[in-house]
Amino acid sequence: MKKKKRLKLHGFNNLTKSLSFNIYDICYADTEEQKREYIEYIDEEYNAQRLTRILENVVDIIDANILNIAHQDYDPQGASVTMLISEEPVVSELYDDKESPGPLPETVLAHLDKSHIAVHTYPESHPDADISTFRVDIDVSTCGRISPLKALNFLLHTFDSDIVTVDYRVRGFTRDIKAKKQFLDHKINSIQNFMDKETRQRYQMIDVNVYQEKMFHTKMLLKDFDLDNYLFGVDKKNLAPGKRSVIKKKLRKEMLEIFYGRNMTSVF
Repeated sequence: MKKKKRLKLHGFNNLTKSLSFNIYDICYADTEEQKREYIEYIDEEYNAQRLTRILENVVDIIDANILNIAHQDYDPQGASVTMLISEEPVVSELYDDKESPGPLPETVLAHLDKSHIAVHTYPESHPDADISTFRVDIDVSTCGRISPLKALNFLLHTFDSDIVTVDYRVRGFTRDIKAKKQFLDHKINSIQNFMDKETRQRYQMIDVNVYQEKMFHTKMLLKDFDLDNYLFGVDKKNLAPGKRSVIKKKLRKEMLEIFYGRNMTSVF
């Protein structure tokens, strides 16, 4: 197969590529004690220190350099990390322009040169609801040849994700060596094409893409789930079959409401 020639650019690649996530994890917590313990668990599991380590891995995956990091834990809950980053010196081909999945994880505020990564967490519960939620917002914005799409699978597998909204957009332009403007420097038809096979099989997905505007949007909903993974402070085997059914319906309703962005009276 003949190798496709790479686009030759004049000077720095001025295209800005932005990948944004809204990741939701939900949990059944019936009592006030269970709700408090769930929020405390999330705050400890995803504190600023751990979020910083996650973003440091992202920087490694996309072949960037960290210039500055800012991180903060909040009272009563939540955390933020931001990083400013820069592109690595071009000593090899850093970006494969094919649509293909990025690496999976093997195992906070930082600044890049004209690029950045940021993450914010939002644990949430309500006294009158027995479903608690945890939302993570992540933004990876890069200039130059480095691409945030390389970190897509790592981030999807790093967090427990029931519902995910992913946006990818390309802004600005760069010029080739003949001074012609280039508004996109790689092929993309769908964000799904950059996901690994396991992820595509686990989630129901909907695309809303505006190709002429270089805007790509994918919504993801977990197809199946084990109730034991959603109970906090109680074991599934200690619940009556009828109670299990009621809880599963509540969890599914919560997922669908977040996925479709509207309240539902019933889903069955």
